Amino acid sequence: MTRIGLISDTHGYLDEAVFLHFKDCDEVWHCGDFGNEELIEKLKKFKPLKGVYGNIDGNNIRMEFPEKLRFQCEGVHVFMVHIGGYPGRYAPSIKKEITEHPPQLFITGHSHILKIIFDEKLQCLHMNAGAAGTHGWHKTRTLIRFSIDGKQIKDCQVIELGSRSIIKS
Repeated sequence: MTRIGLISDTHGYLDEAVFLHFKDCDEVWHCGDFGNEELIEKLKKFKPLKGVYGNIDGNNIRMEFPEKLRFQCEGVHVFMVHIGGYPGRYAPSIKKEITEHPPQLFITGHSHILKIIFDEKLQCLHMNAGAAGTHGWHKTRTLIRFSIDGKQIKDCQVIELGSRSIIKS
């Protein structure tokens, strides 16, 4: 079994609570808009990190992380992209790819809207962890924690970190 901590849209802000909520995770997956390299280094020192770059990420981050990432986690085919839309409204840039080669798990970021939706047509679970950073229009900072056990995706938990409009020290 692999325990995953899913985070997105940090925009350079990494709440220390992330380390507490993801302490029992085996890996951290970041779905773009990291914001800076220091945040990436903190996550890498903490747990193995997989991710994709987002639209605000600069060239150094884009050289380290791909725009799209397909990989196998245990028996689950995962497809991660920052701007991907969601079931019924996939982004034009990935619509053909996801319908011709659907994964079992499709992970996106960008919208700052937490969503976990099963696409009946593609037989694919879609996850968007919302936004964990303080930049954007979302009101609550969020994460997702879940497990992959063989071919099963289970134990999914939504974690609220608190208000977006916190005071940075």
